[in-house]
Amino acid sequence: MADGQAVINKQVIFRDFVSGFPKESDMYVTTSTISLKVPEDSDAILVKNLYLSCDPYMRNRMRNIHDSYVEPFKPGSPITGYGVAKVLDSRHPDFKKGDLIWGITGWEEYSLFTSSQRLFKVQHTDVPLSYYTGILGMPGMTAYAGFYEICSPKKGEYVFISAASGAVGQLVGQFAKLLGCYVVGSAGTKEKVDLLKNKFGFDEAFNYKEEQDYDACLKRYFPKGIDIYFENVGGKMLEAVLDNMRLHGRIAACGMISQYNLEEGEGVRNLSSIITKRIRMEGFIVIDYYHLYPKFLDLILPYIREGKIRYVEDIAEGLENAPTALIGLYSGRNVGKQLVVVAKE
Repeated sequence: MADGQAVINKQVIFRDFVSGFPKESDMYVTTSTISLKVPEDSDAILVKNLYLSCDPYMRNRMRNIHDSYVEPFKPGSPITGYGVAKVLDSRHPDFKKGDLIWGITGWEEYSLFTSSQRLFKVQHTDVPLSYYTGILGMPGMTAYAGFYEICSPKKGEYVFISAASGAVGQLVGQFAKLLGCYVVGSAGTKEKVDLLKNKFGFDEAFNYKEEQDYDACLKRYFPKGIDIYFENVGGKMLEAVLDNMRLHGRIAACGMISQYNLEEGEGVRNLSSIITKRIRMEGFIVIDYYHLYPKFLDLILPYIREGKIRYVEDIAEGLENAPTALIGLYSGRNVGKQLVVVAKE
């Protein structure tokens, strides 16, 4: 394939803004053409996409909301999200042909970047490249920032994680165990519960779909209360957690996936617990912590290489299967980090 040649570029296009539960038909696959040469009068970067990340936050980008930390998808244009790619051509001083990168890219075979904002060069290739969609990418940084920076954990504390088998939760639980905490996670299937206990080393785990009374359930697993709650779910689970928090507990509000597909969010009726129990609850967005990425790598890479942290991926093959993979997140179909393989390096 000659440099500068125009090639077919398969793309996943966002059809239109979504109300209620998203469907695969809210996206469609098409093709366009793209030149494999960067325009001479630019500092652009052309990449071949290798892996794409499916993440819960992408649901909010399907809404016509413009006051968020991230722009909504543009109807009629490719979906964008985190991914891993290889540089094919570059006029940017920080990137050269052959570099491997991770960051925000298009849901397409090839992408042309006119800005290098939120692009990170892959420095460590002795671990699977797909890890940069997860444990070594945005979800890994999210787990690190939320647990260590927001929650200020201490050995021996009682930690609860909702949606614990997902890309972020599985890491938070293992960080907590390595620190010497007691860790319980919730998930939506028996398979995921077994994964939490038998692969990730959680002390306990439960299937929230089998629990009629979340308050009683949490009292069963935390008779002395919860010090740290890593919040991924919201709604009724958050309400039950607030009733079971200990004095001076900390809550890292990472996500609230139970609310994403509701037209009107559920209210939480016991927020006064934050006052009486002196709880610190803080929402956070991972992009505010990317300056800590080198520090995060110093912590996580030895754990991976020494086998002290395990990571589970749910891999879909082919760009055409990306819509199915993404929609599956919102019904809990994935087991572990959901990603899509676009091409082998």
